Amino acid sequence: MRAEDLKKKIREIPDFPKPGINFYDLSTLFRDAEAFGVAVGKMVERYRGVAVDAVAGIEARGLILASAMAHQLGTGLILVRKAGKLPGDTIGESYSLEYGESCLEVHKDALEPGQRVVIIDDLLATGGTAGATGRLMRKLGGIVDSFAFLVELEALHGRRQLESENVFTLIKYES
Repeated sequence: MRAEDLKKKIREIPDFPKPGINFYDLSTLFRDAEAFGVAVGKMVERYRGVAVDAVAGIEARGLILASAMAHQLGTGLILVRKAGKLPGDTIGESYSLEYGESCLEVHKDALEPGQRVVIIDDLLATGGTAGATGRLMRKLGGIVDSFAFLVELEALHGRRQLESENVFTLIKYES
């Protein structure tokens, strides 16, 4: 199954969550066992043999991908959650996204200084969420190896927010 075949499994919902936003609903891809397996497999394939210590998954759909990837890669999984969702000591990072402001948090002990991490999310739009996650990993002393996304909306130029040249996306939308 090619990336174009996977793209056909994604439902597009216009004007959600507000007018002018075209929402790419990945739940339709996730519910198709074959498509989900192929998508995760292709993302894992990119990181086989890469020396990383952990995979950081961004709430919510990024956690779905990151947990499957971490399991297959034999690495730890770091949960990056919305503010107030994690117990214990956390650090946070605020960011802007295409339709508002938000804050992400991670446990202070989620990553040891010097550990290498791959940051995973379902979709790269403006880059605010992933950029904030990169800053969180660096605050903990981690080394951001790269970013990986199932989908990228290229017209929004989210890569510019990531402070990394190492960005992998499986499916790209040009507009």
